[in-house]
Amino acid sequence: MDKSPRAGSKLAIIVELLARPEGATIAEMARATGWQEHSIRGAMAGVLANRYGVQVSSEAVEGRGRGRVYRRS
Repeated sequence: MDKSPRAGSKLAIIVELLARPEGATIAEMARATGWQEHSIRGAMAGVLANRYGVQVSSEAVEGRGRGRVYRRS
């Protein structure tokens, strides 16, 4: 889709974090936006996927202390 979150919005911050090569954890996105972790999960599953067509993948990264990392796919 060609729609994207408004520049500077909290959704845009999440999309930017997901686009990084190293991805982002739920905790990192929560710190960057000030949202609670369940709100981040809801935004990724609902608003980003349905309204903006942003697909998110995740993988468990063991040994780096980050846990599950999410990336834009």
